[in-house]
Amino acid sequence: MPVDYSIIVPAYNEEALLAETLGQLKVAMAAQALQGELIVADNNSTDRTAEIARANGAQVVFEPINQISRARNAGARVAQGRYLVFVDADTQIAPALLGKALDNLESGHCVGGGAVVVLDSGMHVGARLVLRCWNWLSVQMSLAAGCFIYCRRDDFERCGGFSEQVYASEEIWLSRCLKRAGRKDGRLFCVIGAPGALSSGRKLHWYGHGAQLALLLVLLLFPFLVRYKRFCGFWYQRP
Repeated sequence: MPVDYSIIVPAYNEEALLAETLGQLKVAMAAQALQGELIVADNNSTDRTAEIARANGAQVVFEPINQISRARNAGARVAQGRYLVFVDADTQIAPALLGKALDNLESGHCVGGGAVVVLDSGMHVGARLVLRCWNWLSVQMSLAAGCFIYCRRDDFERCGGFSEQVYASEEIWLSRCLKRAGRKDGRLFCVIGAPGALSSGRKLHWYGHGAQLALLLVLLLFPFLVRYKRFCGFWYQRP
């Protein structure tokens, strides 16, 4: 049976959450009229990530260089669908969200898009404010959060996939490129307001509030630092 869309999950040492994520994705996929496939891009994990992915019915592709944009691109290279949906390994997607993303692509009016983010655990006041600001910017400026981004395969390839020149913010670069591609024929970059993508708030517990704020300020002032992995430990290091 032909595959209409491919869901790609980049995963590095995600044995704790991957089974639940894939289980929720399979529920969401079963609710769709289109035919989908599930791919896990194992980003050189040292735990049972690949084993868990296969046990949950996902195709596994291996990417030896530990960089999330490379993992996403590795999954896209083996994908068969004409639509691509990228979901983080710690993010749960409701059937309605996947359905809206596929409907947007099927309509021909959307070049791609993302969704607002909802975290699965309690947040302090500062974190709630930052998340609220991000969701507002995401909708107003048409920028996707990395935990959920969808697009047409041909537009993705036209953009050259996710930039492998950066170790973070690769979803912002792709969002901008997709928007430019859509402007040529009047298609929009569509950020879904509800339901949101339910992502893990684990980093709020792993790192102190001061460290998170300092990292945010440094990257805002010196955005070129995302080109260097040593400055992006927030995305790559575990406590």
